[in-house]
Amino acid sequence: MSTLQTLQVFQALNSSPNARLEHSAELGDGLAAALWSNHHDAQDYEAPTHHTLSCYIAGGTGTFRRERPDTTGAPGKLCVLPAGHQSAWVINGDIRLAHLYFSAEQFALGCVTLLDREPRQLQLHEETFLDDPQQAQRFHQLINLNWNEPAERLLCTSLAHDLLGHLLLSQVSPRQGLRLKGGLAPHQRRMLRDYIESHLAEAISLGQLAALCALSEYHFARMFRESFGLPPHQYVLARRLALARHLLRSTSQPLGDVALACGFASASHFTNRFRQALGASPGEYRLAFLR
Repeated sequence: MSTLQTLQVFQALNSSPNARLEHSAELGDGLAAALWSNHHDAQDYEAPTHHTLSCYIAGGTGTFRRERPDTTGAPGKLCVLPAGHQSAWVINGDIRLAHLYFSAEQFALGCVTLLDREPRQLQLHEETFLDDPQQAQRFHQLINLNWNEPAERLLCTSLAHDLLGHLLLSQVSPRQGLRLKGGLAPHQRRMLRDYIESHLAEAISLGQLAALCALSEYHFARMFRESFGLPPHQYVLARRLALARHLLRSTSQPLGDVALACGFASASHFTNRFRQALGASPGEYRLAFLR
């Protein structure tokens, strides 16, 4: 079963006889996209485990939430459906709708790297029929790409990261009344983030990171995951791949040099990890941005 088939919002639309899936793609990095057409439908979303950002491409003036029939959508309107939310929708007339799905892990990574905050402290706010022309333009760029073409799929991933980054920077806010236990102190999180960023070219062991916080490896690993939303090895890998994407897009360094600069012992190991994350090789990724 593909990752898309496990996403509750995707499943709900895919099982409707009135909705038609035009395109879909797993973009890597915990991101996926879908383009839907729908008409005269009703949909209920019950506490999905993933986040969804949607944009009305066409139609929507007859679409509303069941408890808010006086507020309707329109082309260019966006909705933010956080993990765990509940919503019921009525669709009158025809609509065309783009979805970006992203995992809790990708949300956590964005909180740490973009906002320098512990993910448990933050939450996405549910939004209905939001105006954000910049985000709507990104969605239009996204749906105009050929998602089945490997090179363009990489451009899709970059646009998806831009959509997610803009959303986090503009909308995420602290949880109210939350008392955190079991995580790392803010100065420890900053120290670890800075240490990892400055040592991506080197082998980094769990013991090294734990020693920075004067903790046993066992307790450190648990507390790191509490504070960063990811296990240490997954976080470090994500940062290495982010650095690799930056170097591939902005430099002409040979692929072997990029691999070493990002802490991969060999070009083959680098290529395998990169392909697993983005569905294409580093060389294909670089070519996509030379067009």
